[in-house]
Amino acid sequence: MDVRNCRQCGKLYNYIGGSYRNLCPSCIKQLEDKFMEIKEYIRDNKVASISEISDKFEVSTKQIEQWVREERLCFTDDSPIGLQCECCGATIKTGRYCDKCKGTMANKLDNLYKAPAPAPRAGRDRDNARMRFLDK
Repeated sequence: MDVRNCRQCGKLYNYIGGSYRNLCPSCIKQLEDKFMEIKEYIRDNKVASISEISDKFEVSTKQIEQWVREERLCFTDDSPIGLQCECCGATIKTGRYCDKCKGTMANKLDNLYKAPAPAPRAGRDRDNARMRFLDK
């Protein structure tokens, strides 16, 4: 059993592997409730900025950006909120990478896993590979 202190409230809790950022269950629930409130607020106020949302709901801007990077929050094209693609630096509204970089990465991974076609073997190579004996 792994017992840890909650990063937010300091309370001891039983850590279960993969737990949400070293937070106790009650802090996770509070954070998820705030997430749902913020999501509804963004639906109603499409032009709200991250700092405005952070101040109104008392959540750090890093937490909001993390939800955007995780693709849990998405902003419209007319929203002033935009993050930078981690690869090329283009402005994006959700996720970590722009569509162009996602496509490039997908193509590279696809090409990586394609097996190369075996080269056709000539019959002569087979004959040359056989063992030969010298005549006396």
